Amino acid sequence: MFIDVACAQRKKYNQNAYGDFFTSTRFPNMNRVVAVLSDGLGSGIKANILACMTSTMLLKFLESNSDIENSCEIIMNSLPVCKVRGISYSTFSAIDCFENGKAKIVEEGNPDFIWIRNGEVLKPEYQIIESKDFKNRKMKVYDIKLEKQDRIIFCSDGATQVAMGTKAFPLGLERNGLIKIILNKLRQSPEISSKDLSEYLVHQVELIAPNKELKDDTSIVSIYCRDPRESLIFTGPPYHQDKDNYYAKSFIEFKGKKAISGGTTANIISRELNIPVTTDVATATGKLPGLSNMEGVDLVTEGILTLTKTLEYLENGKPEQNAAKILMDFMLNSDCIHFMVGAQMNKAHYDPNLPIEIEIRKNVIRQIAKVLEEKYLKKVKVQFI
Repeated sequence: MFIDVACAQRKKYNQNAYGDFFTSTRFPNMNRVVAVLSDGLGSGIKANILACMTSTMLLKFLESNSDIENSCEIIMNSLPVCKVRGISYSTFSAIDCFENGKAKIVEEGNPDFIWIRNGEVLKPEYQIIESKDFKNRKMKVYDIKLEKQDRIIFCSDGATQVAMGTKAFPLGLERNGLIKIILNKLRQSPEISSKDLSEYLVHQVELIAPNKELKDDTSIVSIYCRDPRESLIFTGPPYHQDKDNYYAKSFIEFKGKKAISGGTTANIISRELNIPVTTDVATATGKLPGLSNMEGVDLVTEGILTLTKTLEYLENGKPEQNAAKILMDFMLNSDCIHFMVGAQMNKAHYDPNLPIEIEIRKNVIRQIAKVLEEKYLKKVKVQFI
């Protein structure tokens, strides 16, 4: 079972910094995912620092294999109280889950999480742990067992309190209102990814706000348990030419989405399997060549130039609509990404004047794998051939 995790956020209207902070990490060797959402008191830079501090501390505790319940209790008892408002400097929701479905969730101050299975909202039992040092500060601890197709939704109170005081929502959207939006979307798109669902929900909250101006920072975390979406990207000619046919067949027989990055690689597969490859000149943009088409292959792009631009988009965002953006989306719409990387030097790109990330394909793929694992929580396997 794959744990698909994503978070979408919006800043409070007229603020330059997010007052909420989300962080997560995947431990591939342990088949484990940890995610933390914290809501800092107020908004702006101060709230961001407080939320960042809380989330980062919790994640560091959990990365060191500390028990999530004890870690959260330490955080809860450590957070100071605002002298003016008399409330905690930040609230948090944290989940520690394994791919076998075992999960522990801890909440302090944030709206109760939403657990959906087969179109129904589940109501799990929980334990309450009270702070030893601060009155009225309580932590809810849930031990649950997730199943395939389950959804978990966390949010900051900016989502549930949106439009509070208006005629349509005198008490805000509230948790029940958010649940209705979620269930309606899941009926329409039952296999929607966590990324798309969280973005959709935040956008709906924004639409509800008067004049679309959010009065509080809003964050929504979506977790989706499902079979992994597998993909394979073949780039670069194999080192041993006598194995071209073997690797071409391995590629085309892969059970999942398939992409080729490189004209030479596409020509090898075309030659070995007798599958024509055609170039779509109309898709070329700027300095990047366009796409090609091959039966049985979901995406065919140019090689090192497109890969380098894809890496830039993955790291920095703000992609243009071109082949690199399409390749990036191909990767992000997958859970487990396999790379077959040919080790034969492509003489067309061997130029000592070119930067190393363009000159050496291996280096680019390693960097792409790293950012996919660390930033996007993907499972990545790289095979040099």
